[in-house]
Amino acid sequence: MSSSHPSDPAAELFLGIDLGTSELKTVLLDDQGRVVRSASAPLALRHPRPGWSEQDPRDWWQACTDCLDRLCAEGFGARVRGIGLSGQMHGAVLLDRAREVIRPAILWNDTRSAAQCRTLRESLDGFEGIAGNLAMPGFTAPKLLWLREQAPREFERVDLVMLPKDYLRLHLSGEAATDASDASGTLWLDIARRDWSSALLQAGGMRREQVPPVLEACAPAGALRRELAERWSIPPGTPIAAGAGDNAAAAVGTGAIAPGEGFVSLGTSGVVFVAADRYQPDPASALHSFCHALPGTWHQMSVMLSAAECLRWVTRLCGQPDEAHALAGAASLGPAQRAAAPLFLPYLGGERTPHNDALARAMFHGLGHEHDASALVWSVIEGVAFGLRDGLSCMPEALRARIGVLDLVGGGARSELWAQLLADVLEVPLRLRSDAAGGAAVGAARLGALAAGRPLEQVLRAPASAERVFEPATEGRQALRERHARFRELYPACR
Repeated sequence: MSSSHPSDPAAELFLGIDLGTSELKTVLLDDQGRVVRSASAPLALRHPRPGWSEQDPRDWWQACTDCLDRLCAEGFGARVRGIGLSGQMHGAVLLDRAREVIRPAILWNDTRSAAQCRTLRESLDGFEGIAGNLAMPGFTAPKLLWLREQAPREFERVDLVMLPKDYLRLHLSGEAATDASDASGTLWLDIARRDWSSALLQAGGMRREQVPPVLEACAPAGALRRELAERWSIPPGTPIAAGAGDNAAAAVGTGAIAPGEGFVSLGTSGVVFVAADRYQPDPASALHSFCHALPGTWHQMSVMLSAAECLRWVTRLCGQPDEAHALAGAASLGPAQRAAAPLFLPYLGGERTPHNDALARAMFHGLGHEHDASALVWSVIEGVAFGLRDGLSCMPEALRARIGVLDLVGGGARSELWAQLLADVLEVPLRLRSDAAGGAAVGAARLGALAAGRPLEQVLRAPASAERVFEPATEGRQALRERHARFRELYPACR
């Protein structure tokens, strides 16, 4: 539990719930846009087989209630006027007619359904042109085809498929719904129309009644159930927004809604997100073209499957006590040592942008006797930065030209070393906000305020907060460009 700002006892509050992969975060945002209270709970990932990634949705709900019990204590719940949700995208939560969970949720970073992606492409002429995105195993549709082929009895029991955050809303309100931004990552949505596509659903072996209605992220989608309102002292009838996928919610949290505005996220996965005012699909680039969280807006997004996860991995590999200690060692290296460090491909569990290769794997290239743990850590954070640069390069040139500064969000944003390296590699200024690690939860709370009827210009008003801008350094730029060029040669050579 933490409190970020003193709170006016009369101020209205808006609750944001962000269901991440490694933790569930909750925040209370006041009517000035300040986080006054927050709580989080860790979540465990399960990898029962190589390439598989699962969680039990019931664990999400337990984490949610634990956080809200703490967050709404001391009278805070009575001041809540709206609730918003955000969450990890693509996960398949499978419910039967009784709305009971059939099996563990198959997550966004699960790669078991690569073969079913080929089935999708072959089942409908121009599939990816209609979907606007490449068929990738992380998306929801191929997961259901895998289930139909590998576990037909479970598939026959599926009455409703929900995305992760929408499962929480089902518990909170009893209502089944989703939003256009999150539904964009299913391969069932007509993204231009912001509604389900009958042709895409049929190609995926699904019926329209097996998916919930699609709303705009800021629209009300039910109200808090009476027994929960009493438990947390939240006023009965408090509206719950449809919510958004985690990245669209993070963009609302940082105010990135106009074309060219966006962010870089260093979470479990790595994302470069840029808002757009029109739908510009480019499936061949492995770039995601999705609906944004506000009506009439879209965004372009590159995604790498392992970002901060790579740092966690190398910290364990090298026997470091924690990530801060590992990064301190990397920071101690001089320019010559960094230039001589191995190159690292950050594909621990496959990759999306730009390769769309579920079988891609990580590697160190150029490893020698002279390299120690600090060199490996540097190689890893540099390799993640190079992967994010590859993603940014996939953006349409006209959209990239509109980028002035990008916000830096996610847990990895806490590292000044990594933030500066990213700015240097991307050659874009990166702005670090004081609440950088909680952007999606803040965005969810803002969507809750919109669902409660608060005007957009008031909700997106950012409070004055301490910021730091990491400007790209010109010194050493050519050396980084040369290392990046060598990095780009490794994947095709090793594929």
